[in-house]
Amino acid sequence: MKILVVVDFFKPFWSAGGIARVSYDISRRLVDMGHEVTVYSNGDGRDSPIIVEKNQPTIVDGMTVYYFKNLFRYLAKKTNVDSLYLPPIIAKRELKEFDIIHVHTFRSIMVIPIWYYAKKYNIPYILQAHGSVLPFFQKQCLKKIFDLFFGYRILRDASKIIASTKIEAEQYKKMGVDEGKIEIVPNGIDLSELNLPERGEFRKKYKIKDEKIILYLGRIHKIKGIDLLMKAFVGLIKEMGDVRLVIVGQDDGFLSTLKRQIEDLKIGDKILLTGPIPEKDKLGAYVDADVYVLPSVYETFPVTVLEACACGTPVIVTDRCGIANIVNNNNVGYVVEYNKDQLQDAIFKILTNVELKRYFGEGGKKLVREKFSWDIVVEQLEKIYGDIICI
Repeated sequence: MKILVVVDFFKPFWSAGGIARVSYDISRRLVDMGHEVTVYSNGDGRDSPIIVEKNQPTIVDGMTVYYFKNLFRYLAKKTNVDSLYLPPIIAKRELKEFDIIHVHTFRSIMVIPIWYYAKKYNIPYILQAHGSVLPFFQKQCLKKIFDLFFGYRILRDASKIIASTKIEAEQYKKMGVDEGKIEIVPNGIDLSELNLPERGEFRKKYKIKDEKIILYLGRIHKIKGIDLLMKAFVGLIKEMGDVRLVIVGQDDGFLSTLKRQIEDLKIGDKILLTGPIPEKDKLGAYVDADVYVLPSVYETFPVTVLEACACGTPVIVTDRCGIANIVNNNNVGYVVEYNKDQLQDAIFKILTNVELKRYFGEGGKKLVREKFSWDIVVEQLEKIYGDIICI
């Protein structure tokens, strides 16, 4: 099959978030399975220093990637729309050559010409919003305007809609998507590709001695609940003393608020803010952490939880996380309400019980190995593609 992948950010812009990694992992395995994959993406990576060739085909790991230049970066920041690029000309010229299109974004200006020419040339497309289909949180008014003019039609005309969990499937239904059009396909991870560093390397590099490490790794965004984690952490300092909160990730509009909170709580000596770090250091953070915490206000299918599990690190998520049932049913950690005291208590239990930590760690590695292999996930997607093309 000739497959077009449309995504806001792609390799090497890993700091843009998990969608870049997920779309890359899927695309690379499709190439390994013998398919021809082309990617349309953004060449301006949210203030990233990485420079790529723009508006021309580039070969990346067997894929043809177009990194489009963002023509209106200032407007994009103001409207929370990441994709104001130059794909219409290329889409008009090339889209008729593809068998199927997999769109890994929703409220993106780039999707509009893809949708238009897919309809014009009768090319089927799959849409996967990665948890962003409902107009939650910031810029709700602008999102609703987009939906009024384009969003509902883009959803309606998709051949299939991919949800990562049952919770996300329900969100699509709230947007008017027919249940029969929705397929549930989880994200994946591959243990064989994780070249884990030796235990202690991250601690040594970042000068952390004998303290217990509580890790958050992800975008620094209001939705992630890091402010709640901070409040729980204050209680843990009083209970234990020898703890360090490590926050890894790129600022996504919440870092200044977070720094003010740290200053107000007077806990700066107990916090490590690394910013974006290399992939090896991320793995080292998982390996050396005593617990990984994702206290999100809302989350669909966070890959970071699987990454922590793959590294044998216990996890804690809130019941607002789309994979809370997976955490709860597979002995990999705790699910708590969005509540400071519950979060503090769960972290304390793991940090003070070596056997419990080992038990959750082994459960996490087993979970990833048996249920979330990328090979299994992409075979499921390949079948969906084939069924659509054969209709």
